Amino acid sequence: MSLSDDSGVPGGFRTVELMMWASRRLPPWAVDALLGAGVTLVVSLVISANQGGRHGPDAVAYLWAVGLGALMFARRRYPVVVLAVTALGLFAYYAAGYPAVGLGVPVAAALFSAAEFGRLAHAVVTGVVVVVVSVFFRLVEGQDFSFVVNYELAGHILLMAAAITLGDSVRSRRSVQEGARRIAELTAQRYRQEADARVHADRLAIARDLHDSIGHTTSVISLHADVAREALGRDEAQTRAALDLIKSTATRTMAELRRTVALLRSPDENSRSVVSLSNVGTLRETASAAGIDLDLDLRIGVGLPATVDASAFRIVQEAVTNIVRHSRGGGARVTAYDDGTALHLRVADDGPGGAGDIGRGHGITGMRERAEALGGTLTAGYEESGFVVRAVLPLEQPS
Repeated sequence: MSLSDDSGVPGGFRTVELMMWASRRLPPWAVDALLGAGVTLVVSLVISANQGGRHGPDAVAYLWAVGLGALMFARRRYPVVVLAVTALGLFAYYAAGYPAVGLGVPVAAALFSAAEFGRLAHAVVTGVVVVVVSVFFRLVEGQDFSFVVNYELAGHILLMAAAITLGDSVRSRRSVQEGARRIAELTAQRYRQEADARVHADRLAIARDLHDSIGHTTSVISLHADVAREALGRDEAQTRAALDLIKSTATRTMAELRRTVALLRSPDENSRSVVSLSNVGTLRETASAAGIDLDLDLRIGVGLPATVDASAFRIVQEAVTNIVRHSRGGGARVTAYDDGTALHLRVADDGPGGAGDIGRGHGITGMRERAEALGGTLTAGYEESGFVVRAVLPLEQPS
């Protein structure tokens, strides 16, 4: 057996370059087909040179070249099997006495495939085995040591090392691309989740605004409708005053709805209605209509953060609305003060403690959500003096 290489190295390098280009540009099946055709063509050309061997090339020799190429269609699923069959086939080819085809050229594609699909150790071991067996038998047959080791061996090793290195490079690059693609997918997913969360938060804010504002004005309309009905036919002036108040309240409600619709069409913070604790006095009218004397004790500094100011008004508005609807007392008190770090709110009626059905709907939930959205807290429940809502809203908001 003479495992020698007379002129195959240049063709082998061209084969490796072809494999590198194909792995970048073509779909998998086309890469395998091109690789198989390249292996068959290059090995067949080297066989046709008819260098060395005990007899010339025949149909079996060329069929062997075709077989090496056909193995490329199994390289993705069975890279180690393809590598082993290629190495054993090379030994069988030389044992049969066919012309020399070198070492690197027949096994380059199999080495490349094994390294490409993560079988780097198998590729290196197979390359070492092929080189050692080749050198051993050539020296046993009496070939010149200087020619075999000093001249040809470097070319064999360089070609096989190039195939293994390029295969591992393709695997590494594919892994990096897959990682980048996965990161891009995760980033896009995170952006979608954040966008959904923002939309959900906006919807909750709008729902709270509608509940607080519409709920309050509806209570006013309901109360004064009762007043107008009772005064109808008995006190024309009181009836007219109640109807006028219903009209003005309905007008304010429609304005609030228009602002909300504008916000839905153009979600700009500037389109939100301006609400502030400075307007809390307007709630007295609602309370008075229900026979409740509303006392205000406001000790707040100038220039509260807009979000804190608006949320504080909405909390007080909802608390007063609940008192109007449910309280059995005759008075209520709103206390608000800031201590430099937080705004403290307290809204309490003077109804009997531990009784009533206040806060069974969404009102208290909405108030608590407003407070927690600002990093604050809110509690609501019956005490000895009546039903009390307490809120603490930090003045310094996270950016």
